[in-house]
Amino acid sequence: MEKKPYSWVFDLQKEISTKIITYDTFDKIENICGVDVSYKSNVAYCSAVITNSTFDLIASVNRKYQVQYPYIAGLLFLRESGPLLNTLKLLKNDFGFDILLIDGHGILHPRKCGLASYVGYMIDKPTIGVAKNLLCGSVREDHFIEYDRSVLGYRIKKEGKKPIYVSVGHKISLTKAIQIVEKITKEDERIPEPLRVADINSKNNLNFT
Repeated sequence: MEKKPYSWVFDLQKEISTKIITYDTFDKIENICGVDVSYKSNVAYCSAVITNSTFDLIASVNRKYQVQYPYIAGLLFLRESGPLLNTLKLLKNDFGFDILLIDGHGILHPRKCGLASYVGYMIDKPTIGVAKNLLCGSVREDHFIEYDRSVLGYRIKKEGKKPIYVSVGHKISLTKAIQIVEKITKEDERIPEPLRVADINSKNNLNFT
C-alpha cells in the first residue's frame, strides 16, 4: 500500500512527542527569547529577540530564507523549523536565554508535537508555545484546553483582544508556562513582549540578510 504524503512527518512527530518533558527543568529566569517568521513572495523573514524580565532588549537578529515547504495545518514545523533553528544558532554563540517563546503550538497538537515542541526538543531548551489560533481541543470554563482526554493548553483572553493559546513546548510545566506568559505580556498588549517584538521585526522585512 502506498504511504500517504508526509506520513514520515507524522511518525517523526509521534516519536518526538514521547520525549517531550512537561515539568520545570530550570531554577531561574533572566533572559527570554521570542522568535517568529513572516512571509512575502516565497521568502521567510525570521526574527529572534532576547529581552530580560523588565523588557530591556538584550539582543536581536534577523535573517531571510527561501521557503522550502507549503503551509499545512498540523505540520507548521516542517515549514518554519529550518528558519527558526538557523536564526537561533546565530544568537547562541554570544547570548544566552533561559526560555524560548514560539508563535505556534507545543503539545496542544493532534500528535502532541507542534512547532514549539519540535524546536524546543531540537535545541534542548525550555520552550513555550504561544499560538494565535486553536488547532485542536476544547476550551473548558476554567480556560484550560482538553484534547484526547488530557489537559494540554490554556487560553488567555484579555478584554477587547483576541485570545492566545499557551502550551508546553519542552522542559517546562503548563502552570509555569502560563505564569511566564502572563508576567511578560504588557498590560495593554495581547502577545508576550519578546514574541511581540520578534513578530513586528519579521513583518517589517527591514535589515534582513
